[in-house]
Amino acid sequence: MPRATPTSGPRVVLVGPPGAGKSTVAAALAERWQLESRDTDTDVETAAGKSVADVFVEDGEPHFRALERTAVATALGEHEGVLALGGGAVLDPATRALLQAYRDGGGVVVFLDVSLAHAAGRVGLNQSRPLLVGSPRAQWQSLMDVRRPVYEEVATVRVSTDGLRPAEVAEVIETTLREQRIAEPGA
Repeated sequence: MPRATPTSGPRVVLVGPPGAGKSTVAAALAERWQLESRDTDTDVETAAGKSVADVFVEDGEPHFRALERTAVATALGEHEGVLALGGGAVLDPATRALLQAYRDGGGVVVFLDVSLAHAAGRVGLNQSRPLLVGSPRAQWQSLMDVRRPVYEEVATVRVSTDGLRPAEVAEVIETTLREQRIAEPGA
């Protein structure tokens, strides 16, 4: 039986690690479906008046996570397009509960998975990613060891982005939703 499209909130929420392409895939999918895309990291930057990296350095991770929690809750409540969450947003229990309620209401959460080899080329594993400072490859792998089970827990479907351009990932998402009989916009 097809899943119902949610009556409010995003049509699709994208989660995944740094380098999975959440923001660019959200934009590609939104364009494909003629919807708006939104990124909670951008919402945090707007609220803080500075970059995510600066929030981490100047205000600390707990402050960033509080801003992120608010950004996710707000976006889940008011955005009706494609929503990309920051990579660590799913670690917050309140955010996971919101995502579960969203899924229970017919929403779709897509885990954009990526291997270290492909993520490294995409993000450069540089200092603009505050949690990857030091030994970026080891930090990324450590993050994934902790986060992978959580991404899998909150996700409706998993899509690998390895070797694919954002438009191709958007097409895979659309095809996967159709094949699994999960309603998507325009269906």
